[in-house]
Amino acid sequence: MESLAALLPEGLSATVAALLVVASFFTSALTAAFGVGGGIAMLALMGLFVPVAALIPVHGAVQLGSNTGRAWHQRANVRTDVAIPFIAGSVVGAVGGAFLVVQLPDALLKLVLGGFIIAVTWTKIPGIERLGRAGLAVASAALALMTMFVGATGPLLSAVFAQIFANDRKALVATHAAGMTVQHALKIVVFGFAGFAFGDWLPLIAAMIASGFLGTLYGTRMLESMPEETFKRWFRIGITILALDLLRRGLAGMF
Repeated sequence: MESLAALLPEGLSATVAALLVVASFFTSALTAAFGVGGGIAMLALMGLFVPVAALIPVHGAVQLGSNTGRAWHQRANVRTDVAIPFIAGSVVGAVGGAFLVVQLPDALLKLVLGGFIIAVTWTKIPGIERLGRAGLAVASAALALMTMFVGATGPLLSAVFAQIFANDRKALVATHAAGMTVQHALKIVVFGFAGFAFGDWLPLIAAMIASGFLGTLYGTRMLESMPEETFKRWFRIGITILALDLLRRGLAGMF
């Protein structure tokens, strides 16, 4: 037990580390099966135990591993015609956002984002099926730019991709994983240049990524056996819950 504790960051017990590793399995399985929910669930759990200064970079590293594993395992279903322009736009948006010094009210952003996610989830964006590579690149640049101000872009990307892949749940989940891999990788680069000591957390991150990949294998089996209509129903329920929570936090921050 002492040798295990030596691998963990100071102040984090072996019991808590084991809990996070187990949780990584279930949250990865959730996202692999339904395309949404696992990342935010993991962030909420980590927020109970991980210091605030380490929470976002460590969560980002774990999600980078989780999304990379999911994108690789489901690579046959990744729509490259959507993923490539999305990735290109993401890089442009992230670089552009790094040079913007804008302070926007966090509560207002949460309200706008939550409302937009609900609107996109329950209505159809006119003309989205005709969106070409240039349009996808511009949209992804806007999403990447938003990550500079709001961290909850995963549900937003899921909602947009649900419109593009209206009848292909496998393409939705796999392409979302590819897109989020890039977004989390950009986040890690930023924190790395800012001097965050990832090395102190590396054993825990590696264990959570390994556990998460096992969860991805399990969740993918669920996805493949799930009827399309069942997926759509639970996807909409899950993403609406996340959006309502954003609205709740936005309203709480306004008062």
